[in-house]
Amino acid sequence: METLLILLAIGFFIAAIVVFAKARQRPHEPRQRAERQDPLKFATMPTFGPRQLGPGAIVSYRGIDYVVRGSVTMREGPFVWWEHLLEGGDGEPIWFSVEEDEGRLELAMWTRRKDLALQPGGTHTADGVTFNETERGRASYTTEGTTGLPAGGDMDYVDYADGAQTTFLGFERWAPEMAWEVSLGRAVTPGELTVYPAPPADA
Repeated sequence: METLLILLAIGFFIAAIVVFAKARQRPHEPRQRAERQDPLKFATMPTFGPRQLGPGAIVSYRGIDYVVRGSVTMREGPFVWWEHLLEGGDGEPIWFSVEEDEGRLELAMWTRRKDLALQPGGTHTADGVTFNETERGRASYTTEGTTGLPAGGDMDYVDYADGAQTTFLGFERWAPEMAWEVSLGRAVTPGELTVYPAPPADA
């Protein structure tokens, strides 16, 4: 009996040595440590698109940083486009329109022109540029942030452009009983802008 206990003790001792030796041979995995996070990580934007914009986004254009105060999403059948109210610098707020047309972005900066007493129809001349009608229709819209518009509804629009399709004249009416709003626009390219997208909606 005493011999058996001695043999068992020797066996346990040998087994312990083997386990210890294998543990020493196992490569040590680096300990995971907590890393500090970039507070502006949400602003990383490899490609520019309409969904990076919304209230809180920053748009840098011609040396001026604008903040997106509010956004309007418009839908007409399968087509969707956006208008964003930008504030910055010493000038009046401007509107930034974003539309995807067959995979190509169409961007424009718009300025409201209350001094132009124009109505849709025919050919118009403004600031020495002649505009011809290109499109008209009726769309539903929803808003978020500060836009000065209701939360949603239906609107009418009539679009004009110059011959080069780089300068635009736009008419918008947000209710049948309202007057037409007149704006002049200029086409821009993504390369003219630096955009820091809006923080996630649930942030």
